[in-house]
Amino acid sequence: MTSPARSRAAATTMLAALATLLVAPSATAAEPNPEQQPAPIQYAAGDLPLGDADLAETRTVTTLAEGVTLTRIVRGTDPAPADQINTTTRGPWIVNVLTIDPRKARGELRTTYGPDLAKVEKTSDLVRTSGALAGINASFFTFTASALYPGDPVGLGISDGKLLSEPLTDPAEANFIVDAKTNKAVMGHLRWTGAVKNPKTGATLPLEFVNHPPVIPTACATLPAQTACTVPGDVTLFTPEFAASTPAGAGIEVVLDRDGCVERVAATRGTTLTKNQTSLQATGSDSNALLAMVSHTCLKTDIAIADEHGTNLKLRKDLYAVTGRYRLTANGQVVVPAGTGSFFDRNPRSIVGTTSDGKLTLAALDGRQTTSVGTTMDETAAVANALDLTDAINLDGGGSTAMAVNGALVSHPSGTNGAERAVGDALIWVAKK
Repeated sequence: MTSPARSRAAATTMLAALATLLVAPSATAAEPNPEQQPAPIQYAAGDLPLGDADLAETRTVTTLAEGVTLTRIVRGTDPAPADQINTTTRGPWIVNVLTIDPRKARGELRTTYGPDLAKVEKTSDLVRTSGALAGINASFFTFTASALYPGDPVGLGISDGKLLSEPLTDPAEANFIVDAKTNKAVMGHLRWTGAVKNPKTGATLPLEFVNHPPVIPTACATLPAQTACTVPGDVTLFTPEFAASTPAGAGIEVVLDRDGCVERVAATRGTTLTKNQTSLQATGSDSNALLAMVSHTCLKTDIAIADEHGTNLKLRKDLYAVTGRYRLTANGQVVVPAGTGSFFDRNPRSIVGTTSDGKLTLAALDGRQTTSVGTTMDETAAVANALDLTDAINLDGGGSTAMAVNGALVSHPSGTNGAERAVGDALIWVAKK
């Protein structure tokens, strides 16, 4: 699902039936009260606040391992008319909820992006090849915007303490960060700074991207060499996780060893990196600035991550992070923003969140189908709140939504005939034996 902020409290409400006016034969009907508010729907205790209150709701709980359960919630019984999927109050809805209690479960919640960052793979394949018990699709990613690198994350990506994709400045980006060693998670909007420095001369160049192809300035697109360009371009850091080779094209590329010392300099971009190498690519006039820094020396790459309060986040082993779009709940309050358009309409949704007692929850909400209509952003936040998620974010959804257990789908993707979409990464639970 492609991504489109003010916070507000949201509650799921529906129009109540109008009260019957009892008018005596000789009396005059009372004028309606313009200030009368619709009464909130009263749902049965424990039910999801979706649709009409009288809908049947069933829950099937399966224990996958000690401390790990899969709950399948079905609300509503009759298929929706195809032309009413986005408006019906009768559902149905199908929600698969994976709950992990770190106090009882043996394992770790982490991410996987498959063989490399730039490719896409099905969630079920990512779960299976990782040897994971279960998992769900995670970050928003480039998808159709890049034929060469469709799995390139759109926003923050951290794997085992290594920054593989930088967070965006867009305040709608919501990040989920988990320490796989303790299975403790936090949510928020992280910020970053990145620069490459020459310790001897003090020269510094800011980094625009991590593992994202640099942009060639339009004014210099036809130049045979970017060193002739007078318009600023981009400086990007590439790691071996990106792909089999770094993006090819005009510009400068500098390959560094594990200590940051220059191994080679190329007048065009595109090379293969070993597991101990990184590279810097530059376009536009930044090509000359990078060349001026690298003559027979070692460079230092500085990257810092901080939360919205400015507190630094140490990039350490066992730390993982993915990118969502919009917080659903924060500190026990619904905070989903108001919005219109297809993103806010009913869609399949993927959620990650935590409960007040530290449980981790992954939820896949099937949608765009007569057998499960999906949820609006308001409805998604209401579901997260009903699942007791004090903090939760909206992950990539739409055709990307998928949950797998032991490599087999338990959700029903919205692709034709349930076809599963290949995605950029997944959140997975890997059990320890």
